[in-house]
Amino acid sequence: MTADNAAPRLVLTPADREILRGLAARVAEIAATPIMAETLRLAHKINRLEGERPLLLLLPSNGLMEEALPPQSLQCTEDWARHYEQILRAKLYSHEVIGDDTILLPRFEHRGYFATGNYGVQSVRHWGNDGQGRGSMVWEPPLKNLPGDFEKLHFRTHAFDGDKFWQEHELLKKAFHDILPVVYSGIWFNWTMGLTIDAVDLMGLERFLYAPYDEPENVHRLMAFLRDDCMRMLDWMEASGLIRANNGEGIVAAGGFFHTDLLPAPDYAAGSPGRIKDLWALSESQETVGVSPEMFEEFIFPYQLPIISRFGLSCYGCCEPLDTRWHVIRKIPNLRRVSVSPWADQEKMAGYLGKNYIFSRKPNPTLISSAWNEELIRQDLRRTLELTRGLSVEFIMKDVMTVQGEPWRYRRWCEIAREEIAR
Repeated sequence: MTADNAAPRLVLTPADREILRGLAARVAEIAATPIMAETLRLAHKINRLEGERPLLLLLPSNGLMEEALPPQSLQCTEDWARHYEQILRAKLYSHEVIGDDTILLPRFEHRGYFATGNYGVQSVRHWGNDGQGRGSMVWEPPLKNLPGDFEKLHFRTHAFDGDKFWQEHELLKKAFHDILPVVYSGIWFNWTMGLTIDAVDLMGLERFLYAPYDEPENVHRLMAFLRDDCMRMLDWMEASGLIRANNGEGIVAAGGFFHTDLLPAPDYAAGSPGRIKDLWALSESQETVGVSPEMFEEFIFPYQLPIISRFGLSCYGCCEPLDTRWHVIRKIPNLRRVSVSPWADQEKMAGYLGKNYIFSRKPNPTLISSAWNEELIRQDLRRTLELTRGLSVEFIMKDVMTVQGEPWRYRRWCEIAREEIAR
Protein backbone atom coordinates (compact mmCIF):
# COMPACT_ATOMS: atom_id res chain seq x y z
CA MET A 1 0.00 0.00 0.00
CA THR A 2 1.51 3.29 -1.08
CA ALA A 3 1.47 6.51 0.84
CA ASP A 4 -1.09 7.89 -1.62
CA ASN A 5 -3.73 5.23 -0.96
CA ALA A 6 -2.78 4.25 2.60
CA ALA A 7 -5.58 4.23 5.14
CA PRO A 8 -5.71 7.43 7.19
CA ARG A 9 -3.92 7.25 10.52
CA LEU A 10 -6.24 7.09 13.49
CA VAL A 11 -5.84 9.31 16.53
CA LEU A 12 -6.31 8.61 20.24
CA THR A 13 -7.00 11.94 21.88
CA PRO A 14 -6.28 12.41 25.60
CA ALA A 15 -9.98 12.98 26.27
CA ASP A 16 -11.06 9.87 24.37
CA ARG A 17 -8.41 7.85 26.16
CA GLU A 18 -9.77 8.85 29.56
CA ILE A 19 -13.33 7.99 28.55
CA LEU A 20 -12.32 4.55 27.28
CA ARG A 21 -10.15 3.92 30.35
CA GLY A 22 -13.01 4.75 32.67
CA LEU A 23 -15.36 2.34 30.92
CA ALA A 24 -12.70 -0.37 30.73
CA ALA A 25 -12.04 -0.01 34.44
CA ARG A 26 -15.73 -0.61 35.20
CA VAL A 27 -15.78 -3.69 32.97
CA ALA A 28 -12.63 -5.03 34.65
CA GLU A 29 -14.09 -4.43 38.09
CA ILE A 30 -17.28 -6.35 37.25
CA ALA A 31 -15.33 -9.12 35.51
CA ALA A 32 -13.40 -9.75 38.72
CA THR A 33 -16.52 -10.37 40.82
CA PRO A 34 -17.42 -13.88 42.05
CA ILE A 35 -20.74 -13.78 40.19
CA MET A 36 -18.92 -13.56 36.87
CA ALA A 37 -16.71 -16.52 37.71
CA GLU A 38 -19.78 -18.52 38.71
CA THR A 39 -21.73 -17.59 35.57
CA LEU A 40 -18.76 -18.52 33.40
CA ARG A 41 -18.63 -21.90 35.13
CA LEU A 42 -22.32 -22.43 34.44
CA ALA A 43 -21.88 -21.48 30.77
CA HIS A 44 -19.10 -24.05 30.41
CA LYS A 45 -21.33 -26.65 32.08
CA ILE A 46 -24.26 -25.98 29.76
CA ASN A 47 -22.04 -26.22 26.69
CA ARG A 48 -20.83 -29.59 28.04
CA LEU A 49 -24.50 -30.67 28.36
CA GLU A 50 -24.13 -30.66 32.13
CA GLY A 51 -26.36 -27.66 32.83
CA GLU A 52 -27.04 -26.90 36.50
CA ARG A 53 -29.52 -24.08 36.00
CA PRO A 54 -30.89 -22.29 32.94
CA LEU A 55 -28.93 -19.23 31.83
CA LEU A 56 -30.66 -16.03 30.75
CA LEU A 57 -29.73 -13.84 27.82
CA LEU A 58 -31.77 -10.84 26.69
CA LEU A 59 -30.89 -9.47 23.27
CA PRO A 60 -32.64 -6.24 22.30
CA SER A 61 -32.76 -5.57 18.58
CA ASN A 62 -30.04 -3.38 17.12
CA GLY A 63 -32.46 -0.48 16.84
CA LEU A 64 -33.50 -0.86 20.47
CA MET A 65 -29.88 -0.84 21.61
CA GLU A 66 -29.47 2.39 19.70
CA GLU A 67 -32.40 3.76 21.70
CA ALA A 68 -30.71 2.65 24.92
CA LEU A 69 -27.34 4.02 23.83
CA PRO A 70 -28.16 6.72 21.24
CA PRO A 71 -25.28 8.30 19.31
CA GLN A 72 -25.76 11.58 21.15
CA SER A 73 -25.02 9.85 24.45
CA LEU A 74 -21.50 8.89 23.36
CA GLN A 75 -18.72 11.16 24.59
CA CYS A 76 -15.68 10.27 22.47
CA THR A 77 -14.90 12.54 19.55
CA GLU A 78 -13.08 10.24 17.11
CA ASP A 79 -15.35 7.90 15.13
CA TRP A 80 -13.27 4.78 15.81
CA ALA A 81 -13.19 5.57 19.54
CA ARG A 82 -16.96 6.12 19.62
CA HIS A 83 -17.42 2.66 18.14
CA TYR A 84 -15.51 1.01 20.98
CA GLU A 85 -17.07 3.32 23.54
CA GLN A 86 -20.44 1.97 22.43
CA ILE A 87 -19.20 -1.62 22.70
CA LEU A 88 -17.98 -1.05 26.27
CA ARG A 89 -21.16 0.77 27.26
CA ALA A 90 -23.27 -2.07 25.81
CA LYS A 91 -21.40 -4.59 27.98
CA LEU A 92 -22.09 -2.49 31.04
CA TYR A 93 -25.72 -1.94 30.01
CA SER A 94 -26.31 -5.70 29.84
CA HIS A 95 -24.97 -6.15 33.37
CA GLU A 96 -26.18 -2.99 35.10
CA VAL A 97 -29.57 -2.39 33.43
CA ILE A 98 -30.73 -5.65 31.85
CA GLY A 99 -29.26 -7.88 34.54
CA ASP A 100 -29.11 -11.10 32.52
CA ASP A 101 -26.28 -13.65 32.54
CA THR A 102 -24.06 -11.77 30.09
CA ILE A 103 -20.48 -12.58 31.06
CA LEU A 104 -17.86 -9.83 31.26
CA LEU A 105 -14.37 -11.25 30.98
CA PRO A 106 -11.19 -9.74 32.51
CA ARG A 107 -9.98 -8.95 28.99
CA PHE A 108 -11.20 -7.13 25.88
CA GLU A 109 -11.56 -9.60 23.03
CA HIS A 110 -10.94 -7.64 19.85
CA ARG A 111 -12.64 -9.41 16.96
CA GLY A 112 -12.44 -8.38 13.32
CA TYR A 113 -15.20 -8.69 10.72
CA PHE A 114 -14.41 -9.03 7.05
CA ALA A 115 -16.18 -7.51 4.07
CA THR A 116 -17.84 -9.74 1.50
CA GLY A 117 -18.57 -8.84 -2.12
CA ASN A 118 -21.65 -9.72 -4.16
CA TYR A 119 -22.51 -12.66 -6.37
CA GLY A 120 -22.22 -10.67 -9.58
CA VAL A 121 -25.79 -9.44 -9.17
CA GLN A 122 -27.47 -7.50 -6.38
CA SER A 123 -31.03 -7.02 -5.24
CA VAL A 124 -32.40 -3.49 -5.24
CA ARG A 125 -33.74 -2.72 -1.79
CA HIS A 126 -36.35 -0.17 -0.78
CA TRP A 127 -36.54 0.67 2.91
CA GLY A 128 -39.36 2.17 4.87
CA ASN A 129 -38.54 4.49 7.75
CA ASP A 130 -40.24 4.95 11.08
CA GLY A 131 -38.28 8.11 11.84
CA GLN A 132 -35.83 6.18 14.00
CA GLY A 133 -33.84 4.51 11.24
CA ARG A 134 -35.98 1.36 11.30
CA GLY A 135 -38.74 0.07 9.06
CA SER A 136 -39.83 -2.59 6.63
CA MET A 137 -37.98 -3.48 3.44
CA VAL A 138 -38.95 -4.78 0.02
CA TRP A 139 -36.53 -5.76 -2.68
CA GLU A 140 -36.26 -6.52 -6.37
CA PRO A 141 -34.58 -9.93 -6.74
CA PRO A 142 -32.04 -9.97 -9.57
CA LEU A 143 -32.51 -13.57 -10.82
CA LYS A 144 -35.62 -13.14 -12.95
CA ASN A 145 -34.90 -15.38 -15.92
CA LEU A 146 -33.49 -18.71 -14.82
CA PRO A 147 -31.63 -20.70 -15.93
CA GLY A 148 -30.24 -17.99 -18.22
CA ASP A 149 -29.38 -15.64 -15.35
CA PHE A 150 -27.03 -18.20 -13.80
CA GLU A 151 -24.39 -16.94 -16.23
CA LYS A 152 -24.34 -13.65 -14.30
CA LEU A 153 -23.33 -15.31 -11.01
CA HIS A 154 -19.80 -15.55 -9.66
CA PHE A 155 -18.33 -16.47 -6.30
CA ARG A 156 -17.94 -13.66 -3.79
CA THR A 157 -14.62 -12.10 -2.84
CA HIS A 158 -13.63 -11.33 0.75
CA ALA A 159 -11.38 -8.71 2.26
CA PHE A 160 -10.19 -7.82 5.74
CA ASP A 161 -9.11 -4.22 6.38
CA GLY A 162 -6.08 -5.20 8.42
CA ASP A 163 -4.50 -1.75 8.32
CA LYS A 164 -7.45 -0.11 10.05
CA PHE A 165 -8.05 -3.03 12.41
CA TRP A 166 -4.46 -3.24 13.67
CA GLN A 167 -4.30 0.53 14.08
CA GLU A 168 -7.36 0.28 16.30
CA HIS A 169 -5.86 -2.69 18.13
CA GLU A 170 -2.73 -0.76 19.06
CA LEU A 171 -4.70 2.30 20.10
CA LEU A 172 -6.98 0.22 22.31
CA LYS A 173 -3.89 -1.23 23.97
CA LYS A 174 -2.55 2.29 24.53
CA ALA A 175 -5.90 3.31 25.96
CA PHE A 176 -6.52 0.59 28.55
CA HIS A 177 -4.42 -2.56 28.07
CA ASP A 178 -2.98 -2.12 31.57
CA ILE A 179 -6.53 -2.13 33.01
CA LEU A 180 -8.35 -4.50 30.68
CA PRO A 181 -5.94 -6.53 28.53
CA VAL A 182 -6.67 -6.28 24.82
CA VAL A 183 -6.39 -9.62 23.01
CA TYR A 184 -6.91 -10.47 19.35
CA SER A 185 -9.78 -12.95 18.96
CA GLY A 186 -9.78 -13.51 15.21
CA ILE A 187 -11.96 -12.66 12.24
CA TRP A 188 -15.52 -13.82 11.99
CA PHE A 189 -18.53 -13.89 9.71
CA ASN A 190 -21.31 -12.24 11.65
CA TRP A 191 -24.42 -14.20 10.81
CA THR A 192 -25.52 -17.54 9.38
CA MET A 193 -24.22 -20.42 7.28
CA GLY A 194 -27.79 -21.35 6.34
CA LEU A 195 -27.74 -20.20 2.66
CA THR A 196 -31.49 -19.66 2.23
CA ILE A 197 -31.35 -16.00 3.24
CA ASP A 198 -29.18 -15.43 0.16
CA ALA A 199 -31.27 -17.69 -2.06
CA VAL A 200 -34.40 -15.71 -1.18
CA ASP A 201 -32.59 -12.41 -1.74
CA LEU A 202 -31.56 -13.57 -5.21
CA MET A 203 -34.85 -15.19 -6.31
CA GLY A 204 -37.50 -13.52 -4.17
CA LEU A 205 -39.34 -15.19 -1.31
CA GLU A 206 -42.57 -16.22 -3.02
CA ARG A 207 -40.80 -17.55 -6.08
CA PHE A 208 -38.26 -19.48 -4.02
CA LEU A 209 -41.02 -21.16 -2.01
CA TYR A 210 -42.81 -22.28 -5.19
CA ALA A 211 -39.60 -23.19 -7.01
CA PRO A 212 -39.22 -26.75 -5.63
CA TYR A 213 -42.46 -27.54 -7.48
CA ASP A 214 -42.12 -25.27 -10.51
CA GLU A 215 -38.39 -25.33 -11.25
CA PRO A 216 -36.67 -27.92 -9.02
CA GLU A 217 -33.52 -28.07 -11.16
CA ASN A 218 -32.97 -24.33 -10.67
CA VAL A 219 -33.28 -24.67 -6.89
CA HIS A 220 -30.71 -27.45 -6.79
CA ARG A 221 -28.36 -25.50 -9.04
CA LEU A 222 -28.67 -22.30 -6.99
CA MET A 223 -28.24 -24.07 -3.65
CA ALA A 224 -25.18 -25.93 -4.96
CA PHE A 225 -23.68 -22.63 -6.09
CA LEU A 226 -24.32 -21.04 -2.68
CA ARG A 227 -22.87 -24.08 -0.89
CA ASP A 228 -19.71 -23.95 -2.99
CA ASP A 229 -19.41 -20.20 -2.44
CA CYS A 230 -19.68 -20.64 1.34
CA MET A 231 -17.11 -23.45 1.33
CA ARG A 232 -14.74 -21.17 -0.59
CA MET A 233 -15.31 -18.49 2.07
CA LEU A 234 -14.35 -20.95 4.81
CA ASP A 235 -11.25 -21.92 2.85
CA TRP A 236 -10.34 -18.23 2.56
CA MET A 237 -10.82 -17.74 6.30
CA GLU A 238 -8.46 -20.62 7.07
CA ALA A 239 -5.88 -19.53 4.49
CA SER A 240 -5.85 -16.01 5.94
CA GLY A 241 -4.25 -17.26 9.16
CA LEU A 242 -6.51 -14.82 11.03
CA ILE A 243 -8.89 -17.29 12.67
CA ARG A 244 -8.89 -17.81 16.43
CA ALA A 245 -11.20 -20.17 18.34
CA ASN A 246 -14.43 -18.32 19.16
CA ASN A 247 -14.77 -19.98 22.56
CA GLY A 248 -14.70 -16.86 24.72
CA GLU A 249 -16.72 -13.67 24.86
CA GLY A 250 -19.76 -13.26 22.65
CA ILE A 251 -22.74 -15.24 21.48
CA VAL A 252 -23.49 -17.58 18.62
CA ALA A 253 -25.52 -15.52 16.17
CA ALA A 254 -29.04 -16.66 17.10
CA GLY A 255 -28.21 -16.76 20.81
CA GLY A 256 -26.21 -18.87 23.22
CA PHE A 257 -22.83 -18.38 24.82
CA PHE A 258 -19.55 -19.07 23.02
CA HIS A 259 -17.89 -19.89 26.35
CA THR A 260 -16.54 -23.43 26.25
CA ASP A 261 -13.45 -25.47 27.01
CA LEU A 262 -14.35 -27.90 24.20
CA LEU A 263 -12.76 -25.63 21.59
CA PRO A 264 -10.28 -25.41 19.98
CA ALA A 265 -10.16 -29.00 18.71
CA PRO A 266 -7.90 -31.41 20.65
CA ASP A 267 -5.22 -31.43 17.94
CA TYR A 268 -4.78 -27.64 18.01
CA ALA A 269 -1.17 -26.55 18.51
CA ALA A 270 -0.91 -23.66 20.95
CA GLY A 271 0.10 -20.42 19.22
CA SER A 272 -1.00 -21.58 15.78
CA PRO A 273 -3.73 -19.89 13.72
CA GLY A 274 -7.15 -21.36 14.26
CA ARG A 275 -9.08 -23.54 11.86
CA ILE A 276 -12.74 -23.83 10.95
CA LYS A 277 -13.01 -26.88 13.22
CA ASP A 278 -11.98 -24.67 16.16
CA LEU A 279 -15.13 -22.54 15.79
CA TRP A 280 -18.80 -22.45 16.70
CA ALA A 281 -21.22 -21.65 13.88
CA LEU A 282 -24.93 -21.29 13.18
CA SER A 283 -27.10 -22.72 10.44
CA GLU A 284 -30.81 -22.12 10.04
CA SER A 285 -33.52 -21.75 7.42
CA GLN A 286 -36.18 -19.40 8.70
CA GLU A 287 -37.21 -18.45 5.17
CA THR A 288 -38.43 -21.98 4.39
CA VAL A 289 -40.78 -22.31 7.35
CA GLY A 290 -43.62 -22.89 4.84
CA VAL A 291 -41.76 -25.70 3.09
CA SER A 292 -42.67 -29.30 3.96
CA PRO A 293 -40.14 -31.41 5.88
CA GLU A 294 -39.74 -33.57 2.79
CA MET A 295 -38.95 -30.60 0.56
CA PHE A 296 -36.59 -29.18 3.18
CA GLU A 297 -34.76 -32.49 3.34
CA GLU A 298 -34.43 -32.68 -0.44
CA PHE A 299 -33.73 -29.09 -1.46
CA ILE A 300 -32.15 -27.32 1.53
CA PHE A 301 -30.49 -29.56 4.08
CA PRO A 302 -28.11 -31.45 1.75
CA TYR A 303 -26.44 -28.14 0.90
CA GLN A 304 -26.22 -26.96 4.52
CA LEU A 305 -24.83 -30.18 5.95
CA PRO A 306 -21.30 -30.17 4.42
CA ILE A 307 -20.82 -26.55 5.52
CA ILE A 308 -21.91 -26.83 9.13
CA SER A 309 -20.12 -30.18 9.52
CA ARG A 310 -16.76 -28.46 9.06
CA PHE A 311 -17.09 -26.60 12.36
CA GLY A 312 -16.14 -27.77 15.83
CA LEU A 313 -19.57 -27.15 17.39
CA SER A 314 -22.77 -26.01 15.77
CA CYS A 315 -26.14 -24.51 16.53
CA TYR A 316 -29.22 -24.94 14.40
CA GLY A 317 -32.31 -22.80 14.10
CA CYS A 318 -33.50 -19.32 14.90
CA CYS A 319 -37.20 -18.39 14.68
CA GLU A 320 -38.40 -21.40 12.67
CA PRO A 321 -40.07 -24.28 14.57
CA LEU A 322 -37.92 -27.41 14.29
CA ASP A 323 -40.22 -30.07 15.72
CA THR A 324 -41.36 -31.11 12.21
CA ARG A 325 -37.79 -31.14 10.88
CA TRP A 326 -35.97 -32.78 13.77
CA HIS A 327 -35.52 -36.11 11.99
CA VAL A 328 -33.49 -34.18 9.41
CA ILE A 329 -31.63 -31.73 11.65
CA ARG A 330 -30.42 -34.47 14.00
CA LYS A 331 -28.11 -35.74 11.23
CA ILE A 332 -25.69 -32.84 11.89
CA PRO A 333 -22.69 -34.58 13.53
CA ASN A 334 -21.42 -31.67 15.63
CA LEU A 335 -24.81 -30.29 16.71
CA ARG A 336 -24.81 -28.94 20.26
CA ARG A 337 -27.41 -26.15 20.56
CA VAL A 338 -30.92 -26.30 19.10
CA SER A 339 -33.31 -23.36 18.90
CA VAL A 340 -36.78 -23.85 20.34
CA SER A 341 -38.68 -20.88 18.96
CA PRO A 342 -42.02 -19.45 20.10
CA TRP A 343 -43.71 -21.48 17.35
CA ALA A 344 -42.15 -24.84 18.21
CA ASP A 345 -43.89 -27.64 20.08
CA GLN A 346 -41.88 -27.48 23.32
CA GLU A 347 -43.04 -30.84 24.60
CA LYS A 348 -41.91 -32.62 21.44
CA MET A 349 -38.62 -30.73 21.38
CA ALA A 350 -37.87 -31.61 25.00
CA GLY A 351 -38.35 -35.26 24.14
CA TYR A 352 -36.25 -35.03 20.99
CA LEU A 353 -33.34 -33.13 22.55
CA GLY A 354 -33.21 -34.83 25.94
CA LYS A 355 -29.78 -34.60 27.51
CA ASN A 356 -27.99 -34.79 24.16
CA TYR A 357 -28.44 -31.15 23.10
CA ILE A 358 -28.92 -27.70 24.62
CA PHE A 359 -32.59 -26.69 24.75
CA SER A 360 -32.17 -23.09 23.55
CA ARG A 361 -35.56 -21.61 24.33
CA LYS A 362 -36.59 -18.39 22.57
CA PRO A 363 -39.64 -16.96 24.43
CA ASN A 364 -42.05 -14.82 22.45
CA PRO A 365 -40.70 -11.23 22.51
CA THR A 366 -44.23 -9.81 22.62
CA LEU A 367 -44.22 -10.81 26.30
CA ILE A 368 -41.91 -7.83 26.78
CA SER A 369 -42.95 -5.63 23.87
CA SER A 370 -46.74 -5.53 24.21
CA ALA A 371 -49.04 -5.01 27.20
CA TRP A 372 -47.09 -5.97 30.31
CA ASN A 373 -48.55 -9.03 32.07
CA GLU A 374 -46.36 -10.70 34.67
CA GLU A 375 -48.68 -13.67 35.06
CA LEU A 376 -48.37 -14.52 31.35
CA ILE A 377 -44.60 -14.20 31.60
CA ARG A 378 -44.53 -16.58 34.57
CA GLN A 379 -46.78 -19.08 32.83
CA ASP A 380 -44.55 -19.07 29.77
CA LEU A 381 -41.36 -19.60 31.78
CA ARG A 382 -42.97 -22.19 34.04
CA ARG A 383 -44.16 -24.26 31.07
CA THR A 384 -40.62 -24.50 29.70
CA LEU A 385 -39.09 -25.28 33.09
CA GLU A 386 -41.60 -28.06 33.77
CA LEU A 387 -40.93 -29.70 30.41
CA THR A 388 -37.14 -29.46 30.64
CA ARG A 389 -36.40 -30.47 34.20
CA GLY A 390 -32.94 -32.08 34.28
CA LEU A 391 -31.95 -30.85 30.80
CA SER A 392 -29.39 -28.23 29.72
CA VAL A 393 -31.50 -25.14 29.13
CA GLU A 394 -31.02 -21.51 28.23
CA PHE A 395 -33.56 -18.72 27.73
CA ILE A 396 -32.72 -16.33 24.89
CA MET A 397 -35.15 -13.41 24.83
CA LYS A 398 -34.41 -11.87 21.43
CA ASP A 399 -35.94 -9.77 18.65
CA VAL A 400 -37.31 -7.29 21.19
CA MET A 401 -38.19 -4.33 18.97
CA THR A 402 -39.71 -2.07 21.60
CA VAL A 403 -40.32 -1.90 25.34
CA GLN A 404 -42.89 0.89 25.03
CA GLY A 405 -40.40 3.38 26.41
CA GLU A 406 -40.07 1.34 29.63
CA PRO A 407 -36.55 -0.13 29.81
CA TRP A 408 -37.26 -1.47 33.32
CA ARG A 409 -39.05 -4.31 31.53
CA TYR A 410 -35.69 -5.88 30.63
CA ARG A 411 -34.58 -6.29 34.19
CA ARG A 412 -38.01 -7.25 35.48
CA TRP A 413 -38.26 -10.10 32.95
CA CYS A 414 -34.89 -11.37 34.16
CA GLU A 415 -35.99 -11.10 37.79
CA ILE A 416 -39.18 -13.03 37.09
CA ALA A 417 -37.19 -15.69 35.22
CA ARG A 418 -34.80 -16.12 38.15
CA GLU A 419 -37.74 -16.42 40.55
CA GLU A 420 -39.33 -19.14 38.42
CA ILE A 421 -36.03 -20.99 38.04
CA ALA A 422 -35.57 -20.87 41.83
CA ARG A 423 -39.00 -22.46 42.33
